[in-house]
Amino acid sequence: MEDKSWNLLKDRNLELGPRPTDNGAFEHWRLTRDAAGIAWAVLDKADSSVNTLSVEVMEELSRLLDLVEQRMPKALVFRSAKPSGFLAGADINQFRGMSDIAAITKRIEDAHAIIDRVEALTIPTIAVMHGHAVGGGLELGLACTYRIAVEGASFGFPEVQIGLHPGLGGTARFVRQIDPIQAMSYMLTGKTIHDRKAKALGLVDALVPERHVRAAVDDAANGTMKQAEPGLIERVKDSAPARRVAARQMRAEAEKRAPHEHYPAPYALIDNWERHGSDFEAMKRAEIESFARLMVTDTAQNLIRVFFLREAMKRNAGKADKSIRHVHVIGAGAMGGDIASWCAWRGLKVTLADVKPEPIGKAIARASELFGKIAHGNRIRIRDALDRLIPDLNAEGLAHADLIIEAAPEKAALKKSLYATAEARMKDSAILATNTSSIPLEELREGLARPERLIGLHFFNPVSRMQLVEVVRHDRLDQDVERRALAFTGMIDRLPVRARSAPGFIVNRALTPYLVEAMIMLDEGVERETIDRAATEFGMPVGPLELADQVGLDIGLDVADMLKRDLKWSLPDAPQWLRVKVAQHHLGRKTGEGVYAWKNGEAVKKADAPAPDPEMTDRLILPILNTCVALLREGISDDQDMIDGAMIFGTGFAPFTGGPLHYARQRGVEKIKARLSHLAEKYGERFQPDAGWDALA
Repeated sequence: MEDKSWNLLKDRNLELGPRPTDNGAFEHWRLTRDAAGIAWAVLDKADSSVNTLSVEVMEELSRLLDLVEQRMPKALVFRSAKPSGFLAGADINQFRGMSDIAAITKRIEDAHAIIDRVEALTIPTIAVMHGHAVGGGLELGLACTYRIAVEGASFGFPEVQIGLHPGLGGTARFVRQIDPIQAMSYMLTGKTIHDRKAKALGLVDALVPERHVRAAVDDAANGTMKQAEPGLIERVKDSAPARRVAARQMRAEAEKRAPHEHYPAPYALIDNWERHGSDFEAMKRAEIESFARLMVTDTAQNLIRVFFLREAMKRNAGKADKSIRHVHVIGAGAMGGDIASWCAWRGLKVTLADVKPEPIGKAIARASELFGKIAHGNRIRIRDALDRLIPDLNAEGLAHADLIIEAAPEKAALKKSLYATAEARMKDSAILATNTSSIPLEELREGLARPERLIGLHFFNPVSRMQLVEVVRHDRLDQDVERRALAFTGMIDRLPVRARSAPGFIVNRALTPYLVEAMIMLDEGVERETIDRAATEFGMPVGPLELADQVGLDIGLDVADMLKRDLKWSLPDAPQWLRVKVAQHHLGRKTGEGVYAWKNGEAVKKADAPAPDPEMTDRLILPILNTCVALLREGISDDQDMIDGAMIFGTGFAPFTGGPLHYARQRGVEKIKARLSHLAEKYGERFQPDAGWDALA
């Protein structure tokens, strides 16, 4: 059988020497020795588009090391045959649902022993890393003598995002390799380290283009590659007194982002480093023990669930479809301009239209600022993205675009007038999409000659950071249009969730009762900071009143009024003071004043507001759960996981809970129903349990 992985490596001019003729029983690794006496261990995990350190991969690595120790080549190089990157870390699926601490500890100990064998080899070991080298992939690299990064590579420890910390010796090796304070910061935040930064930190010894990999490997194998070594300042930072001071600061910073009650992993990592930072073996032992304890927590298991929700949502995009190459955006306001800039960043040609040149100019300026932040110094990529973003005051792109996205204000009459113009000029094969956040497509399609071409693509603000896109269908939608729209979201690296057209779709419908209840509580005299704290202590990223200011009080009021009217909700009317604020153009962050005053983009809050009571939290959170059950019952979405994913990635709903419906099941459906009934008796019909609770599995 032809060895495709080896051909891939040859095609990439990696000069690995002759193709191996005898791989023994290896399924995932290829081991060969070139004319210079250098052994190449190439990972190509079977039946996977990415390399992960599964149990099977680690077992084969152990047997591969047996061969290396027997034959002792001049050097050992680790490489990947996957175009996607070096190594994506552990196979998370193998940890899902684990509850036996002893079994987890044994598995991690065995993996540690294998990585330690790499470090213990008496020959130079060299990790050549392209693409992503994260988690366990970076830990393997840290165990090597030398690390060579191919241009464009990125590194990091994202374990904190699934309720864990590095578990293959990374916590001990990373703080030994670079400035320990910086190392801890990267592990505590999960931030990505891009190639140039990795070289500056001393994380990698060389940064080279692909064509220079062989020369760099020869330098490392010959011992002539210069390596960065920690200096006196780094050693002082890792002293016990310095660690105590730094650990206090780290805990305080972590508490702002990830409260200990909900996210124990950062604090376990800080504790381990504070106690054992300068004792390499003790730090590794502490890492194993705390990793095993963390793995069985609800937080870790729920965050692992969220990881798989993300993967499932990615699969919603379906197969790649490059029929959409040119996007035309109508409306250069905050949303339209940012949708256009993101599409341009992701490689599409974009024409951006508006009735006036000023919004287009502002959108281009915002795009330039965004590209500067996310390009990590790659000026060519910034230039190319800006070249793809074309101002189009006369809407000439309409006739050529494969996808037209309307991002005009939430006024049905305005949108329909824009569609009439667009439909007369667009190609027969083009898709007409609306970014409406709440208006049913049945209303917007009125007057269209080809309503089957209309679909909803509801992005969330800020577009560059919020990954969710609601792909909204109606009963006259062409299925091929939906398929292409879903594929488009995958092309631009967003997470699609399918929703049936109905007022508010999924996210805004579920979020509105939360925002309205906060307004009611404010009307009752509860301090605004107390209300927001009731939500953030539950785990929401921001409180409902601060969120209302961020969204815009005018937009929130319009959506609430529309949902109350169209769904005949029993919600009280919006408070009069809110209508006055909107009338006076005190709309929140965008105008500098709303529920809060805003300064330098931050809400100005009192520090001494009273603490919330538990009932306040239930009044805010349980209406979200109740609405999600209604969405499921009504078939707006028929997938509980997708509703959970939409709320996590569209609103930031406390990720450690696994999503609102998962949280409801864990807390207990009967308990939730009883609590809602109690709140209904006390506060009104709006809390009545939805009829769909009995069907919730």
